[in-house]
Amino acid sequence: MDVDAELSSPATQDDLPADVLRRLLRHPGARRSAALLRKDLTDEVIEEIITLGSTRSLAANGSLPARVRVRFVEDPDPVVRCAVAASIGDEPPGMLARLAEDPDPSVRAFLTMNDRLPPELLARLAAAPESSVRSRVIERWRDVPDSVRRMLLTDTDPEIRCASAQAFPPPADLLPGLLADPETRAAAVAYAVPTPELAADPDSDVREAVAAHPDLTTGLRDLLAEDPDMFVRNAIAARADTPAELRERLVAGLEPDSPLAEWVLSFRRGTHTCPPPAAVRPPLTREQSEALLARAGL
Repeated sequence: MDVDAELSSPATQDDLPADVLRRLLRHPGARRSAALLRKDLTDEVIEEIITLGSTRSLAANGSLPARVRVRFVEDPDPVVRCAVAASIGDEPPGMLARLAEDPDPSVRAFLTMNDRLPPELLARLAAAPESSVRSRVIERWRDVPDSVRRMLLTDTDPEIRCASAQAFPPPADLLPGLLADPETRAAAVAYAVPTPELAADPDSDVREAVAAHPDLTTGLRDLLAEDPDMFVRNAIAARADTPAELRERLVAGLEPDSPLAEWVLSFRRGTHTCPPPAAVRPPLTREQSEALLARAGL
């Protein structure tokens, strides 16, 4: 491992001596790691990090005192406001509402990630004029009020409608329209009765959704087992109620054209293998820290 990469590890070490930390702050990578992750930054060190140019990383550190983080809400750089928006609390009251009205849509998009955001502000963001903000609400918010769910499922942006149909169970009265909409039909299949018409849909995503439906009939299962699309056949192979002989035949006939496609197929069947986690490096001693700093010229 090169020295630059090695410096980021001790920068977050709990028992790091203060003088070693101050020397590490002179290295950009180590400084960003310390700014983002350390929970013991003093006012003096915070000011030094800001002066050295790592305000964005510092703004994303949820362990800083509220009095410090409020400064970042007023920062002229929207990237800094994005960083603080994702985790700041409403202290003093009104901070979250202020961010919800930020002129930069990226700040409001990051605000949707904030677990402290009250439902009324999330509802306001769900009606944002920018689809980038509305889409982030869909990603973050599942227990939406019916009025917000309906609004998003009938959005004018097809990508928003599609994401909403994938995220939210649709009200029964909206289901026919979602099934008729090419953008939402595949996602809406999960809430419909599987039919021969859906199983023969020209969109392979719709047929794949039918293949995964819990109420799929044996006849439709056998029909989709012969589908020309390998992802549809793979969905049949992934079913718990597919006979072992049929499953083995389907898996043997899959011909993914890349390692990624092969992994996606195996993931659907639950037979994939994840890489082992990276080993946790032991904390450095004072002597090891000094040696590393010397190698880096710090």
